[in-house]
Amino acid sequence: MREPSLLPVFGKLGVKASVTAVAAPVRSEGIASWLRELAAAHGGMLLKLAVVAWTAMILAAVFFMLQA
Repeated sequence: MREPSLLPVFGKLGVKASVTAVAAPVRSEGIASWLRELAAAHGGMLLKLAVVAWTAMILAAVFFMLQA
């Protein structure tokens, strides 16, 4: 019975290339505080846009239901 090769499958002659990994810096304040600041700065505008989008969706649904 034939013995399997002892050399690794990957790499040139069993020598693997070194991999350099650079970690991205992590913000200490986190995304929760960023979202909180965003909502504090633009909360009124976001609320108005949400109400307009919701109203447009309701009107579109009623329009398509009446067309059927």
